[in-house]
Amino acid sequence: MGTAAGSAFDTDTLRRAVEGNTGNNLLSLYADDAEIRIVDRNNQPSHPTVLHGRSQIAELLDDVYSRDMTHRLDRCVVQGDHAAYCESCEYGDGTRVLAESMVTLRDGKIADQLIIQAWDE
Repeated sequence: MGTAAGSAFDTDTLRRAVEGNTGNNLLSLYADDAEIRIVDRNNQPSHPTVLHGRSQIAELLDDVYSRDMTHRLDRCVVQGDHAAYCESCEYGDGTRVLAESMVTLRDGKIADQLIIQAWDE
């Protein structure tokens, strides 16, 4: 994947961070004032979960990466100040989660992210 032309956003770093064992490396890819909106079965489009800033994002990542699950970055496309990627996850019991993200980049960091996720029930 590598670094996108004209952008400091490094998709190889994103892959290593997503597929790692801790959220710390992934957290380093976010701007200090980043915002994440999460849409799923429990947090529908009119009422998404919204996280503001790296401290709230860190709490989410600490929770996610403390679980018995693996993460894989399937695809990533970077165009200018935007990126989109697909992440597939699997819990130890075989339950699968699929998350699609659309991000806005600022100075090579994630400034805004929309995550749409679905999981096995």
